[in-house]
Amino acid sequence: MHSLLRLLRAARAAPGSSAVQHDRIDLVLDDGRRLDVALRRDPRARRIKLSVDERGARLTLPMRASRVAGDRFLHEHRDWLTQQLAAQALAAGMALRRDHTSSLPLHGSDVPLRWERGRTTRLDLADDGCLHFSTPTHAGDPALRRALKDFYEARARAAVGQWLPRYVPGLPRAPRRIVFKRTSSLWGSMAPDGTMALDLALPLARPAAFEYVLVHELCHLLQANHSPRFWREVEARFPDWRREREYLRGEGRTLKARLRGLLAG
Repeated sequence: MHSLLRLLRAARAAPGSSAVQHDRIDLVLDDGRRLDVALRRDPRARRIKLSVDERGARLTLPMRASRVAGDRFLHEHRDWLTQQLAAQALAAGMALRRDHTSSLPLHGSDVPLRWERGRTTRLDLADDGCLHFSTPTHAGDPALRRALKDFYEARARAAVGQWLPRYVPGLPRAPRRIVFKRTSSLWGSMAPDGTMALDLALPLARPAAFEYVLVHELCHLLQANHSPRFWREVEARFPDWRREREYLRGEGRTLKARLRGLLAG
């Protein structure tokens, strides 16, 4: 019986196991800094992937990929990793601070912010083109962050409400509902039940990029894939999609990092 249990434990730990496996890699960057990279072997992974978020750097390997291939991939992407860490550090210094934060990202630019005393905690975009943050003296940081999150979501819903009627004709149906949430990599998704999820960082991006993501997800109601047919549907509705996709690839991580910094508790 004990021998059988040992064999079962060994099978679970074997390289072909379906369980996610974790390890660490010590990486030296070009500037001499040492970085502890989390290594994750995932049976669901189809390719080697490197990501950076508030938890640090993570390298994900398919189960069949060798450690040597992972090390090579990591070293080939050291410059990219350094850039992402710099963006993370920038975001960490951009926490929302009453009477100190002087601007906020919105629609692809930094908009001046004015702090005011008021009865309620509220953020508005005024006719003068400035943001006005009204807050009682006793309001704490969580209330400020909640008001900022509500503001971004309200701006996002207003934009979607403006664009959606333009694209729904010709679709089999409208999205069942639309939700906004913070994501680490994706900008949007369409669930099988028709629920569309959009990243809360989208109102920080330029409007054309936000509109492209909306069109992209709506086209998944026609093609639940990224086949040539899918991209033809996108092209027919939004011919400039390549330019906006490149913008998001270049600026996206910074936008997401800024939102994380502003809403960090």
